[in-house]
Amino acid sequence: MNHLDRLSDLIARARAAGADAADAVLIAGTSLSVARRLGKTEHVERSEGQDLGLRVFIGQRAAIVSATNVDPASFAALAERAVAMAKVVPEDPYSGLADTAAPPDPQNLDMEDSAEPSAEALIARAAAAEDAVLATPGITNTEGADAGFGRSEIYLVTSAGFAGHRAGTSHSVSATALVGEGTGMQRDYDYDSKVYLADLDDAAAIGRSAAKRALARLNPIRPKTAKLPVVYDPRVATSLIGHLTGAINGASVARGTSFLKEKLGQKIFGAGIFIHDDPRRVRGPRSRVFDGEGTPTKARALIEDGVLTTWLLDSRSARQLGMVSTGHASRGTSGPPSPSASNLWLAAGAMTPEELMADIELGLYVTELIGMGVNGVTGDYSRGAAGFLIRNGELAEPVAEITVAGHLTEMFANLTPANDLVFRRGTDSPTIRVEGMTMAGG
Repeated sequence: MNHLDRLSDLIARARAAGADAADAVLIAGTSLSVARRLGKTEHVERSEGQDLGLRVFIGQRAAIVSATNVDPASFAALAERAVAMAKVVPEDPYSGLADTAAPPDPQNLDMEDSAEPSAEALIARAAAAEDAVLATPGITNTEGADAGFGRSEIYLVTSAGFAGHRAGTSHSVSATALVGEGTGMQRDYDYDSKVYLADLDDAAAIGRSAAKRALARLNPIRPKTAKLPVVYDPRVATSLIGHLTGAINGASVARGTSFLKEKLGQKIFGAGIFIHDDPRRVRGPRSRVFDGEGTPTKARALIEDGVLTTWLLDSRSARQLGMVSTGHASRGTSGPPSPSASNLWLAAGAMTPEELMADIELGLYVTELIGMGVNGVTGDYSRGAAGFLIRNGELAEPVAEITVAGHLTEMFANLTPANDLVFRRGTDSPTIRVEGMTMAGG
């Protein structure tokens, strides 16, 4: 019996126990990771596991149970527990299976790499990254380097007839460098993760990048408070896209807890700004042909020429808002589905980063953000930051112990992207310039 057959059997047991409808999900995964520091392998860790989740509906009541045992002999008892729970929970008028589920699309997104590395290969990859850090003049220490591999599979079956399976792999490498001594010590890092090993950045290049970033941060100053343009390095610019997707998450909108709850169909960014979500991107780290409820996915522009075009919706939030699921349901085995984006990116602009900064007499270039001082209800934004001053269009002295503040509505409206977009992670962005922010310093 394969896993889809097992889940179909579990659904049948739930229906026999009294459920009006049900769905079941099985998540299986294997991972191997190593950590290396100062030339020694600190740990090698391998894990394998399977988690099973059953969701049952009785009228408008729903309950979820989870287990790690996928033996069909245990299914009757699991189904009976779920049905017993559903009989006593409050009604939820928006619960239910997806109305938009459809047979899985056969499109191949090329998400599985057949190359599974050995522990020795991962140790060599981590060693190459750390050795490159330590070989860089000026580096005083390292927090080490890591390398990893993972493979995951998801099986989903519903009583409405949907049955789907998808799988994916990931390869990763990271390194962290330290410079200076005592209270003057600075650190920085770099990392990469890809579906295919062949696409992964060179480990030594990751190490050299981490070292270069750390060295540039030596002897930071704390500048005086000022209102100025802020330029976000691509590594931290992605956080602004994250704040957007949090605000257009259908669950937040339905609760009325988003500062963008009245902005659908309105221009919230400047002309020419596009932000894409593409779950069908080949070898994308979050690619999928169906979501956590069996709804087909599709590529869409969340922001089109500055206009907010859609919410991110699963079935429940769609029903609350009188809309249709957008195929953004994400789920585990022990909780209900909830909306979540896939492969996100802010489209590149026309100017190079140098051109984007050329007219700035005094500004701030942010390379690190600290804390989560963002209010999703009001849009108020305040985060600790580190980076560099911009003087006469050029990067100048490093800065630390500062705060950047503004309001996301104004930040979105005054945002300009550079042309240096590179697809490296699940959320990607070029360098971004935002006008009129407050830098709070000394």
